[in-house]
Amino acid sequence: MTDLRTAPLRGCFCCGQSHQSFAAPSRRGFMLGAGALALTTAIGGGRVGAQTADAKPFRIDVHHHLSPPTYVTASNDSGFGDPLMKNWTIEKSLADMDKAGIATAMLSVTTPAVNFTKGDTARRLCRESNEYAAKLVADHPGRFGNFAMLPLTDAEGSLRELAYALDTLKADGIALMTSYGDKWLGDPMFLPVMEELNRRKTLVYTHPTAANCCVNLAPTQPPVMIEFGTDTTRTIADIVFSGNARRFPDIRWIFSHAGGTMPFLIERFVRHPLLVPKAKETVPDGTLTELKRFFYDTAQTSNRAAMSALASLIPPSQIVFGTDFPYRTGSDHVKGLRETGVFTDEQMAGIERGNALKLLPRLAS
Repeated sequence: MTDLRTAPLRGCFCCGQSHQSFAAPSRRGFMLGAGALALTTAIGGGRVGAQTADAKPFRIDVHHHLSPPTYVTASNDSGFGDPLMKNWTIEKSLADMDKAGIATAMLSVTTPAVNFTKGDTARRLCRESNEYAAKLVADHPGRFGNFAMLPLTDAEGSLRELAYALDTLKADGIALMTSYGDKWLGDPMFLPVMEELNRRKTLVYTHPTAANCCVNLAPTQPPVMIEFGTDTTRTIADIVFSGNARRFPDIRWIFSHAGGTMPFLIERFVRHPLLVPKAKETVPDGTLTELKRFFYDTAQTSNRAAMSALASLIPPSQIVFGTDFPYRTGSDHVKGLRETGVFTDEQMAGIERGNALKLLPRLAS
């Protein structure tokens, strides 16, 4: 083989905290503490990175979370969420962006999105959150974009909100979770929405969550440690091997966290059609052909190990900059990426800005 270039948990979905275990200081330490930064440095190679801040911000962050007030209220009422999500402010986002030389951040609500509710409540929460994000985009010209939220298990509600978000609010794209209860994004339940996303050539950003199967499997491992990367991998496989990748070629996908564990499982992805003849029909040009059409962000993976694995499979032109703010900082990722030694200066320019401009041409101005 050559050229291998969730029933919701009532806890902290953003960083894997359940109310059964893991106190807040441990959670924040895992996501933001010195240990995480030390890991980035330790596996990042010896080359000194460029300065974090630039005279004129230019980077585009495709993985940046906001917390609309109505969403925070819903999280409090339903018993989930963590301090970083609940205490987010637009001022904190802008300060982090300025420090890291980020010109524009694409806003999205983090996990569980509206997985914790349904019906009219989910529709209303999507509408209020999307309108709040659109106002931030309008109030801060050039600094923000908006990936709008949908109540995906509600096809009628999703189609209605999709039209409103893209046509009225002028959202830049749609944000989806990797799974909804026990269904991933290749599931037939979602076909009406996928058809419309494809018709509109929509940019779709995905964020992992913990599926029904895999919450609180081991008390020493919050979902963010293993399950989030696994759920991303699972939904990529579901999109590809359901045939949706070929059936809906005009959906432009961004997958978080360097594609989860997909780069490390690539031999199994590639061999699957050889072992399961029916799967071969979904990838007549090979699994890698489909995987190389997707985009992958750098959030929480700005280290030599993860970036080397991804770049051995995916052209650097398909990698985009992401930070996972407020769970990590933009400066973490600028420093980490530049210390990996994986990318040339030209490729770094693409990752930090140019590749996102292909997806979001309005930001060029």
